[in-house]
Amino acid sequence: MQSMKDYKKYYTISATPEEVYLALTTASTLHLWTGEPAEMSLEPDGEFSLWGGSIVGKNLEFERGRKIIQQWYFGEQEKPSIVTIKLHKIPSGTSVELLHTNIPDQEYDSIVEGWDHVYFASLREFYEPE
Repeated sequence: MQSMKDYKKYYTISATPEEVYLALTTASTLHLWTGEPAEMSLEPDGEFSLWGGSIVGKNLEFERGRKIIQQWYFGEQEKPSIVTIKLHKIPSGTSVELLHTNIPDQEYDSIVEGWDHVYFASLREFYEPE
């Protein structure tokens, strides 16, 4: 039995929830801020690929401007690893509420590092160029 961990964190982005939502769900915009090829389908159960295929999974649910739920693939896994991103409007832009469940233990550190220093760091830079 694999051991799993969850990760929850809030990130602040200086853009509107609608802008952040589009940045996370539009392939062309994903490509702009990640700097690498991205594939994204807005169909239910449509698959996606980010950072040239280093992150793959499928989209479970979209609520425009508010919420994205995805399943991330980690090889053979008993329980799906689910990413829920909720967007909350705040005066400075958007508070992004991230919950990533069932992360395999051996992937946990690199996933947390990725969320903090790659995924949301890149998105933040996109809206706040130095």
